Amino acid sequence: MSLVILVCQLCLILSIEAQIRNECITSPTNRPPEDSDITVVCGSEYMDLSIFICPMYQALYNESQMVLNNQIDTPECYGTADWTVDPPVLKFRFPLNDSSVSSCKNNLKISTERGTGQFSDYSKIQFFNVSGSVTSIDPSLAMITYRSQLQYKFSCFYPMMYIMNNTQLGVSGVNLAIQDNNGSFISTLSMQLYQDELYLQELVMPPTGLNLKTKIYVAVKATNLSDRFNVLLDRCYATTQPYLVDDTFYDLFVGCQRDAQTKVDINGVSQVAHFSFEAFRFVEHQNKTVSTFFLHCVTRLCDVASCPELLPKCGASSRRRMLEAPDTSANATVTSSAIFVGTQKREEDKIAVASHGVSSQRSYSGPVMAVTVCVLILANIL
Repeated sequence: MSLVILVCQLCLILSIEAQIRNECITSPTNRPPEDSDITVVCGSEYMDLSIFICPMYQALYNESQMVLNNQIDTPECYGTADWTVDPPVLKFRFPLNDSSVSSCKNNLKISTERGTGQFSDYSKIQFFNVSGSVTSIDPSLAMITYRSQLQYKFSCFYPMMYIMNNTQLGVSGVNLAIQDNNGSFISTLSMQLYQDELYLQELVMPPTGLNLKTKIYVAVKATNLSDRFNVLLDRCYATTQPYLVDDTFYDLFVGCQRDAQTKVDINGVSQVAHFSFEAFRFVEHQNKTVSTFFLHCVTRLCDVASCPELLPKCGASSRRRMLEAPDTSANATVTSSAIFVGTQKREEDKIAVASHGVSSQRSYSGPVMAVTVCVLILANIL
């Protein structure tokens, strides 16, 4: 009799766990599980997973029995059911940082390959891959079970050069992938010009233009990105147009090669890069009152641990050359607002010129008078 009662209780438990909710009765997903039940969103800051709930009930599971990578003792590895949408889904979200990725035992792999094209001499391309699975927890305590284990695999593949070439993010094991900003994170980059070396006072562009040799401080910053990434500038150059239309450009720096008045302060060590240069004029604007140009920086991301390896080695034995203008799309660079440079000299230059003009005669007559006086004194003594 006790055995019959035990069997009846197990049947009741199974019937309760397999009970279909009202939201699933009329849902088209009220069917056995399929591989296409999971949708992955590969974002620049978060990864989002959405899995149909109704097939879980068909397989005798519920939303509380699904967990990331079988981490049953970690609360943040469980999803949140959303019954307000049609069809209902189980959602998972985790940020792309070390602590979150490792806490749920997601696989993280960074691979490096040698760069090609115009940056092949000193650049390498990195790929950032996060993968894992959402698995079911079988509540059966007996030696046997009547449930098949559910496993939904996911993977997001991030080319570290995606900022430059607008590469679409690859997602494996799913039927649909929604890319953040159409796969390009160019919106997370910004360039700002400053007038002080502390990068606190933004540069105000006068309508008559900056004075020649005015120090301009440039900050290229990335926002809404994982702390695993740093900003790395491969090349910064100026053009007379907002975009590169011909061979009219001037390189401030390309790898180890740089303009004499350009100084790179921070590059590849944080999510902001700093450098400075002195205001100049394009020769083709010699007949214009104001010379107008735009600053562009070819920017990419690098993994924090391997950024030092990707920076160019600028020793005496390194190969140093000026690269040709890159053949890249509009999304390959981050561009500044228009920079105006006038023809007027700085005040200290005017003062120096004026002082030199006033003292030029004195600089000639002073020594003559001194020699004359010395000759007269010497003649009197003799």
